[in-house]
Amino acid sequence: MTLRNVRACRAVIFLALASFFVALGGCQRETDEAFGKRVRTYLLKHPEVLEETIAQLNANRTKLAINRNRAAIERDPRDFVANPKGKITVTEFFDYNCTYCKAAAPQVLAIIRDNPDVRFVFKEYPVLSADSERASALAIAAKDSGHYIALHRQFYSAEGHLDAEGMRAALAAAGLNPTSIENRALSLQVRQQLVDTHQLAGELGIEGTPNFVVGDQIVVGGNMDKLMRAINEARRKA
Repeated sequence: MTLRNVRACRAVIFLALASFFVALGGCQRETDEAFGKRVRTYLLKHPEVLEETIAQLNANRTKLAINRNRAAIERDPRDFVANPKGKITVTEFFDYNCTYCKAAAPQVLAIIRDNPDVRFVFKEYPVLSADSERASALAIAAKDSGHYIALHRQFYSAEGHLDAEGMRAALAAAGLNPTSIENRALSLQVRQQLVDTHQLAGELGIEGTPNFVVGDQIVVGGNMDKLMRAINEARRKA
């Protein structure tokens, strides 16, 4: 936790406990030292108060960060979008060499297939290796080819680590010209998109993959049950 977060937690806890102790003690005056001791004693007996406060603070910070970056998360025209007319938007930050992303990929595609009201944004977010970055660049280059999902599926179907050889095989299997896509992937526009996505992830506090942004929350990891609960919650609010 950052120093800023610690200070914010202290302020929130102080105000909450101040109200609590005032309610208990009426108009009794109390020194700062005595009050501090009472707060410390209370927190030692009830550590869940601190945990709940930190969790609420983090949730509030996440909500603010998402709302501040909503357009970049959901409406960047450079991203590939499945079910573009869907009313509920889900954005996934993923890496093609991430084991958890690979395990979740078939279920992600099933959610897209079975839920036409879910507008799904693919955020290429390579964090694990140079090969991951190369794969993401190739996928971005294939965005308007009509074969993006096929390539996405082929990349995740590769055995083990996805390397340059596996990428060329995946491109061909997806019905694409490997040389043409590879050349397009070298463009400054593709590189800038990857840089922008990393910056966006930093704004949201996202460091690993997979991460899903749904409404005002971030679903961390490949827990599809949790993701569907977030989608259903977004539906209720829509």
